[in-house]
Amino acid sequence: MSLTQENRDLIFNSIRDIKDFPKEGIVFKDITTLLNNKEAYQALMNHLEERYKSYDLDYVAGIDSRGFIFGAALADRLNIGFVPVRKKGKLPGTTVCEKYELEYGFDEVEIHLDAFPKKNARVLMIDDLIATGGTANAAAKLIKHVDANLVEVCFLLNLKFLKGDKKVSEHAPVYSVLDI
Repeated sequence: MSLTQENRDLIFNSIRDIKDFPKEGIVFKDITTLLNNKEAYQALMNHLEERYKSYDLDYVAGIDSRGFIFGAALADRLNIGFVPVRKKGKLPGTTVCEKYELEYGFDEVEIHLDAFPKKNARVLMIDDLIATGGTANAAAKLIKHVDANLVEVCFLLNLKFLKGDKKVSEHAPVYSVLDI
């Protein structure tokens, strides 16, 4: 199901720009204003549910932390499990980690080794935004590392000019609700 132009505009216009956050020269896409707009959030979640209900998914994996908001809600709507991909040191069990490069250093994400109990689990990975693709690329590698089948990667916003979606598409098809 494609998103109507009216709903696309509703979602896009509910996301505010915060200039010079977290540092000068960056325009941060703030989704908190989408989350507190029940019509926009519902339009987004209805669209995602409609898109993914026929994918025969077993899990939705959400990337720390805003991917949790959309991923857990979508998993509930699809009546499947939710798996968090966290920043290093946040998960209590046995984990595997993947390091990735930032413009100012390195970071790591991790997932439980037993995150997907079903063999060859069909997984949708989701996050709010893709920029350079470092975090999403690392998360995709982790999902594949624990022998899950990464069916698609979904982002609410894709900052196309940074081309992060190209890097992530090496692991699975990429779908973005809104391209900027």
